[in-house]
Amino acid sequence: MEHFSTETDPTEALRATFRRHASGVSIITTTDAAGAPVGFTATSMTSLGANPPLATFNVARGSSSWPSISSAQQVAIHTLGRRNLLLAQRMAADHTQRFLPEDWSFGPFGLPILHGATAVLIAKVRDIHFIEANAIVVVDILEGLLGEPDDSLLYSQRAYYTPGDKLQLPE
Repeated sequence: MEHFSTETDPTEALRATFRRHASGVSIITTTDAAGAPVGFTATSMTSLGANPPLATFNVARGSSSWPSISSAQQVAIHTLGRRNLLLAQRMAADHTQRFLPEDWSFGPFGLPILHGATAVLIAKVRDIHFIEANAIVVVDILEGLLGEPDDSLLYSQRAYYTPGDKLQLPE
């Protein structure tokens, strides 16, 4: 214990710990009631199991994407690589500026598919669990679209990285 400092505030302990834990970066997309694309950058996506093929992701119920996610039948889960850094940043920013016409097109189930992702999982929403102001979304994987391989894009210490290299964020 001599190499640790104690953080007694549970919220700050959680934040500080997850700043030190690298997470893969993905983008979740669906459409709104009018058929317009909706999406957000997520670091919470993970495989739940392969038999049956399931995945989960988390979303804040106060986010701009929540109304569409909460009523979605299907979603597209995009995994990102180094070349997708600007896309990850844009999809985490102002929701009205997330979808540039040259970045996406409609794919299976009318889902917005972002060009250049390393892979896309097409998934059916199985269940949503409400936890405080957040939700855990469980999805059944229906099919995958495999793109070009790339160095994985990670998020840690409030910055994007690839294995072995820190990417510089624009000021």
